[in-house]
Amino acid sequence: MSEPAAKVNQQELCSKREETCSKQDKAVYTSGTESEHHDEVQSEIDKLNEQTTKEILKVEQKYNEVRQPFFDKRSEMISKIPRFGEKAFVNHPQVSKLLGEEEEEALHYLTRVELTEYDEITSAYRIDFYFDENPYFENKVLSKEFHLNENGHETTKSTEIKWKSGKDLTKRPSQMQNKASRKRKRQEPETFFAWFTDQTDASPDELGELIKDDIWPNPLQYYLSPGVKKKKKEKEELDDKDEYDE
Repeated sequence: MSEPAAKVNQQELCSKREETCSKQDKAVYTSGTESEHHDEVQSEIDKLNEQTTKEILKVEQKYNEVRQPFFDKRSEMISKIPRFGEKAFVNHPQVSKLLGEEEEEALHYLTRVELTEYDEITSAYRIDFYFDENPYFENKVLSKEFHLNENGHETTKSTEIKWKSGKDLTKRPSQMQNKASRKRKRQEPETFFAWFTDQTDASPDELGELIKDDIWPNPLQYYLSPGVKKKKKEKEELDDKDEYDE
């Protein structure tokens, strides 16, 4: 190759390199600009989602006020039905897993459950459990409240249970080692009264949400489902048999 031809080829090569570098720089700049625009758009979407959530809560609170007289009438009717609250809890598939035998006996004295949703836009609420005189604790009403703190995490506060002598169900080995734990390799499961007295910040509180969104809207459907407890007992007996055979 002649010297002039070599110089021309080198010039073309340098020119192509410069063109490639220029395109890459432009691509990086364009990508960064598009990313900034994307962040701005996403920020606007997040603001609208937050506003939507607040508007939905306002509508829910409005209709909670409309529904309240009917909730009051329903509670009055339920209080006249023996062991209604206990059966609704025992027959619920998820809640029943938290109930040992003694806790079920304590719930014999549960007369009704009330839910109060506060008028603030924080999804805060309180659950009140009303009890007749019973051999386990002195309280007539046990309450647990749920709030969101400044960081958006759920915090809880509950009534101190005044247990009668020797009746603290949160300290019973049999309660913390019920039959359901056999499937969990003897791990200590959470129980109903352990959940009630637990004030550890949690987000979300699964049992609280189950009561608020599932049992409270229509407790009758669980009161009328006696087969759940029977199936649970049959399954435990089958587990006992399998464990014995092993």
